[in-house]
Amino acid sequence: MSTLTGKQRTHLRGLAHGLKPLVLIGVKGLTPEQVKVLDETLLDHELIKVKFLEHKEEKKELAAEMAAATGAELAGMIGNIAILYRPHPDPAKRRISLKSGDTEA
Repeated sequence: MSTLTGKQRTHLRGLAHGLKPLVLIGVKGLTPEQVKVLDETLLDHELIKVKFLEHKEEKKELAAEMAAATGAELAGMIGNIAILYRPHPDPAKRRISLKSGDTEA
């Protein structure tokens, strides 16, 4: 996936504002099961919030790991919440449209 521009990240954070966190990171941290849940949730929603209940001091590293493991982009961090974005693989099923002119190569 290509890197998001600042303008696209801002747009995605705005879209995520009203969303509730769909995935919670607890005591066990980022487990293979959590990665599978993240992958399925991104497939269903494209844009999700992940809340850190534990491991708050490692949230930036864990958010980057989540993005890498799922092929998603980290759109931003707000407090203890990470915002992840991954477009649906089927263009006909995509809910979020980002201008192609805003995408960096």
